This record gives sequence, C-alpha cells and structure tokens, in this order.
Amino acid sequence: MTSPLRNPVDARVVIIGAGVVGCSLADELTARGWRRVTVLDQGPLPAPGGSTSHAPGLVFQTSPSKTMTEFAAYTVRKFGSLDVDGLPCFDPVGGLEVATTEARWADLHRKAGFAASWGVRGELLDPRQCKKLWPLLDEGKVLGGFHTPDDGLARAVPACRAQMARAERHGARFLGRHTVTGIEREAGRVTGVVTDRGVFPADHVVCAAGFWGPVIGALAGVDVPLLPLAHQYATTAPLPELAGLDDPYRTATGAAPAAGRPILRFQDRDLYFREHFDATGGRLGIGSYAHRPLPVDPFTVPAFDDAPVMPSSLPFTPEDFAPSWRDSVGLLPALGASRVADGFNGVFSFTPDGMPLLGEAPALRGFWLAEAVWVTHSAGVAKAVAEWLTDGRPTLDVHACDLTRFEDAQRSPAYVAERGAQSFVEVYDVIHPLQPAERPRPLRTSPFYPRQQELGAYFLEAGGWERPHWYEANAPLAEGLHLPERDAWSARHWSPIAAAEAAATRERVALYDMTPLRRLEVTGPGALDFLQRMTTNQLAKKPGAVTYTLLLDEAGGIRSDLTVARLAPDHFQVGANSRADLDWLHRHAPADVHVRDVTAGTCCIGVWGPLARDLVQPLTRDDFSHGAFGYFKARRTHLGHVPVTALRVSYVGELGWELYTTADLGLRLWDTLWEAGREHGAIAAGRSAFNSLRLEKGYRAWGHDMTTEHHPYEAGLAFAVRPEKGDFVGRSALTGLSEGTAARRLACLTLDDPASVVLGHEPVLVDGSPAGYVTSAAYGYTLGRCIAYAWLPAAVAVPGTAVHLAYFGAKLAATVAREPLFDPKMTRLRR
Repeated sequence: MTSPLRNPVDARVVIIGAGVVGCSLADELTARGWRRVTVLDQGPLPAPGGSTSHAPGLVFQTSPSKTMTEFAAYTVRKFGSLDVDGLPCFDPVGGLEVATTEARWADLHRKAGFAASWGVRGELLDPRQCKKLWPLLDEGKVLGGFHTPDDGLARAVPACRAQMARAERHGARFLGRHTVTGIEREAGRVTGVVTDRGVFPADHVVCAAGFWGPVIGALAGVDVPLLPLAHQYATTAPLPELAGLDDPYRTATGAAPAAGRPILRFQDRDLYFREHFDATGGRLGIGSYAHRPLPVDPFTVPAFDDAPVMPSSLPFTPEDFAPSWRDSVGLLPALGASRVADGFNGVFSFTPDGMPLLGEAPALRGFWLAEAVWVTHSAGVAKAVAEWLTDGRPTLDVHACDLTRFEDAQRSPAYVAERGAQSFVEVYDVIHPLQPAERPRPLRTSPFYPRQQELGAYFLEAGGWERPHWYEANAPLAEGLHLPERDAWSARHWSPIAAAEAAATRERVALYDMTPLRRLEVTGPGALDFLQRMTTNQLAKKPGAVTYTLLLDEAGGIRSDLTVARLAPDHFQVGANSRADLDWLHRHAPADVHVRDVTAGTCCIGVWGPLARDLVQPLTRDDFSHGAFGYFKARRTHLGHVPVTALRVSYVGELGWELYTTADLGLRLWDTLWEAGREHGAIAAGRSAFNSLRLEKGYRAWGHDMTTEHHPYEAGLAFAVRPEKGDFVGRSALTGLSEGTAARRLACLTLDDPASVVLGHEPVLVDGSPAGYVTSAAYGYTLGRCIAYAWLPAAVAVPGTAVHLAYFGAKLAATVAREPLFDPKMTRLRR
C-alpha cells in the first residue's frame, strides 16, 4: 500500500489506455470523488485500435476462481445499467456450453457447482433443451449443456463511450492521439507521463494499455509479464436459418442489438459462437482457440495510422481456421451450406497463469498495472483497482491477480512466452486443480531433489518449485491398505501411497521437504517494534520464541499468516506465503529495519512423527527434550556436521522440528537425517499426506481457507490476535468484533460416507439451497473419511448441523464437526 497523499482526492492520475479497462477505471475513480483523472491513448477515441475495439464481448461469469467470477458479475451489473444512443451496453442473451464428450459433460457438472458456490444462476440441460435454445445444433452429438441465463454480450466500445461521458461530467479528460514516449520518475516514485504532445504530471500512473503493457512497462523500468497472442474470429455469410428470428432487444428506433440466442461454447473443439444481426440478415461469429499459438511482439505492432485495419487486428489465416470450420459444421450442420465471409486475427493478452496483472509496482511507487484483462472482467477489475487507489485495498481478494505473485524465475521472457502460449492453448481445456504445468520443468528444485528422484517422487509444481506429492519407494507400505475407491477425477494426481505416508508420520517419523515455503529475514534495531506494528500476535518474547501471527490490512482482512522466530534481539526469521508479503513489509519498513528474502539460499526439512526426537537427538549435543526445547521454540544447533536453525513447530500435528540450513549444505542434511532414520523406519513423505494431516489438525492455509475478505474471528484465528499488546495494522477495524459476533464462520465438515471424496470449491447446500462453499478438502486417513473446510453462515456452522456438498451433480451428506478433529488436547505435539 502506498502512503496516502495529503489530499488524496486531489491526486493526479494518468491512465494509459482508453480501452474498456481504462474507461471503466476513470469512471470508477471519478465516481469516488477523484477528479484529476486523465486518460491517454495513442489512437483516436472512442475506438483507439486496441483489443477493446474488436472484442466479441463474451461474458461468461462462472470460473473456478471466485474473484474472477465476481469481476465478471460486476461487469454484467454495471454494463447492464449503461446505454448509448438508446442501445444497451450489455445484451443478457445468456450462455450455453455444450458437451460432446463424457469428460466435458462431467466438467459442466463441476462448473454448475462453481456457479452455485459463487452465486451465478445456472442449469444443466439435456440435449433436447439445448436444441430448443439453439435450433441449429445437431442434437445427436450433444450429451448435455450448461445454461447461464444472466450471461451475455458486452458491447465494449459503447460501454467505453458511456463511461467516458460520465467520467467527463465528473471532471476526467480523455485525450486520443497521444503516444506515450516516457515515464518520469524521481526517488523511486512516478512523477509524470511524457507523450509526443506534452508532459502530464502524475501522482499515480495506471498502465491499462492492454497488449502494449510490456512497452509501457519498459518505459517505466517495470517488468510486465504478459504475452500478446492472436486469436481467430470469423463471421459467416448471412444464414437463412437466422432470418425472421424474434429479436427481444430490437429498439423502438428499429436498430438491432448484437444477438438474440445465447452465446454458444463448444469447448471440446475450442470454439464459441455468437450471432450478429445487420441490414443483410443474421450471421454467426465464430471464435477459435484451436489453432497454433500466434505470438505477437508488442514492440513491433504498427501505430493506428500505419495499420491496415487497426493495430490489434491482423490478417486472417484461413489455413489455421480450416479445422475449426469443419468442427463448426459438425456441430451446426446448417453451416455446411455457408462459408466464412470475413475474418481477422485479433490480438489480446495472456499471462503465464492466465490471470490478470493488478497492483502497484514494487520498484516504482505510484505506477500501477491493470493488465491482461478481458472485457469479461473489465468493470470488476476497474472497481477493484479504483478501491485500491482510493481506499488502500480492494474489497475483493485479488491475491491471485497481484502482479507480485510471479517469482523472479517466472519472469524471464522465455518463461513468459512459453507459459503464456500454454495459457492460450488451455483456455477451454478441462484443468484439474492439481494439474501442473508441463513446461518449463524442472525450474526450481530444492537441494534434496536428487534424493527425491531416487525415491521415485511424483512431482507437482507450484511457484516454479518441484514439490513431491508422494514417493513410489513407499508403495510397499500401501499394500493391504483398505481405502475407498476413488472416481476418475479425485484419483488424478493421487496415490494410495499418500495414505501410507500419512500413517508412517502418525506412527513413526517422516521427512518432508518444506523448502518452497518462503523465508524472510527481518533485522535491525527497530525489527521488534516494526513486526509488532505489522502483525497481530505478541512478539515481545525472549529470543528462542516462535509465534504464529497474522498480517492484516487496514480493514482487518487477513493478508497472510506468518510464523515468526525470534533468533536474537534484533534478528527474526519469518515464514511467509508469497512475494506480496515481502512487498508489504518492504513498503512499511522504517530505515532501521532490513527485510530480506532468504528462501533461495536456504532449505528446510520437516522431521515429524512420534519418533522425531529419537531420530534427531543422537545427532546433536544439545538437549532436544520437551523440557529443554519446548513447543514453539527455536534454537541454532548442529546436526552432525550441519549447522541448522531448528524450530519446534509442526503442521501435521505430530512431534517434530523444521530444520533449516543453507542450500549448499542441504544434501548433507538430508543424508544425515536419512541415515539416522533407518533404525526408526523413517520415510520421505509428500504434500498429499501433508495436506491430509494438516486438515485433520485444523490448520488453515492462507489463500485457500482465508483471504483479505475474512477477518480473524470469522476464520477461527482469534488466538493469534492480541489487541492488548498495542496498536497494529488492522487493530481498529477489529474493534467490536469477536467470534460471537461473526456472521459467517470457517467450519470443519466431515463427509458422512467414508467413501465420499471432494477436492474444494464445491457448494455447501443447506435445505437444498447453496449456503456456502468449500475451501480446502482432503481425505483424512487417520479418521477414515474426507474432511472439508467451508465458509458458512454462523447459524449453520454449529457442530452437528447436517449439510450436503454438491459434487459433479451428486449431493454428498456431511456434518459440521467440532475442531480440531485430531488430538484436540495437543498431547502429541507437547511430549
């Protein structure tokens, strides 16, 4: 968060890009009282030639991401309230996604669950009902469909016009034909925007330049990790089958809207269809993601006056579209008598993970990104960025869109190009929540990676890290286990070996690679006061203490959870979650405090299980007994030849330590522990077992179970908040709040049928209606049933309450349980 200006309402804001995002943002800012807003674009207004100028305008709200769904829902509401020249800026024609394969039909059931979780109206239809909505369909090829009646078509350029007019009435100005040539900076802060027609002083600059984002970023010295790609769009000749169709949105002037039937998505062939009506009749527009990725260098895109049509519209490549035309005719046989009358390859933006880039650049204060945003999410993103600028925080959780989320290793041009192209390929793919990227791998590995390979680790990837989820070497331990049979979806990226590894952890001892967890070093004379001010728990403890605490924003929302070890009076080791935590602490640190990310140069092994002390004690001369080295304590010691920092903490609910050393000594640490563990039956265990064990113990995972949308009392984390210690960020916002006043709660559920398994994001039904949604879920091998954590109304989040979870169309009975489910008296951790 940037330090607020003395009179924030007088802040000078320059928005670069007058597409749908820039226009929406100007409208949102001026609606909040900010008047000194200037929007610049190199092209003529209101259609300056970027992606907005050619966008087909599809708005499908439902996404696996709650945030993206809410962005789209706001876009629907806002554009639905706008009109230009008597024409609406949004046509609520609805959406229809059809399945022609069993895998897609199952996925549409999953998507219906997302819709129910996030509050989007939707209904699964049989082939006959699909045919009724779309008469051109070959009913025999369709297994079913998912209909969302509130989705529709955004008319992007009119929406820009409407918002421009409103923002101008509130004091904003929009200037076309202004090419940005430089960004002025002073003392690490933006001060102005240089154009070919003058300099515009600025306190904040927002880059909403679309696929030109990397060009503007380069002028500011800010990396913008997005890849422009061309996407094919074709329109047919007039179709007799569309002639005479009733058009419910025809206006009194006789003008016709964009369409009448629902937008049709044929994702099994990476296609979508929408209607166009003009004086010649009805045509179909066909968009395809089925072709090869067509990357575009944003630094070589011609200016508006030099482009044959517009900068974002490239010549159509019929050879790329030919397979898609055949697939289109297969689904819609009437097209067999038609042809492609026109087409173009439209340019728009993709990031390595397919999500937007939002927020203030860490290296240049006052320089913001609102990039890689499609029309679908444009107004919602603009609202979030406007809140961020004016209030210091968005009301929605945007951590998955935060521009700081990518690691340095994920920001190389080669990585952005490879993963950006893959994001294009996967737009309509059925993606499993655990599915890792295929390339480039391996990218980041812990020092233990060679040993993990020898043990047959099954690696998944997150943050560029290779993370073992189980080890094939432990397969013999899984023989004879009686586990419920899994369906094909929940069996992906899973193995019964995980159950054996969980059992070994509970019964003996296991080694877990915890290296990917972020480690920060906070030092300096003011380190304690700084961390006290930034976090919720009491950190004024003697060196050797470890404390679980929270980072809050000013509104009391949970930005992150931390484990803070005080290693010396002015030296703290902080276990954090993301680069955003590092950025947040950097932004607030005073001159006498140094915050440094030490993750890459260090590594960590979690040694957990009832025999953990038996394994570790012989390796050190220090006393590791409970009396000498208690729970939530830290010390520096040696294990064999290896200097380590040992923290007695455990996220699996068992006795043990996190053992840290430098990366160069990591392999020696692993080998030392492995050799010492032989006589105790020690194994290596993976993230699959870890996740099961942590849910049995009720440990929350930030970003999944709680975010900035939740306060600590709702999330069951009151124990980590100590208002009596003095002021800290977010303290005043918690005044009057308690677990008793919380209107919603993060509740623990257990599935009634031991054979039932869910994975997360499923809607929770109470009396047949959606009342909440699942955050994290895993099978609890110790308990013999699946565990799910879910956000529910407080009146429902009462132990013993019966609920149902919707899973691929089935309703699975579950019960709210008292937590923690395992070892509620903490006896296993404190022995």
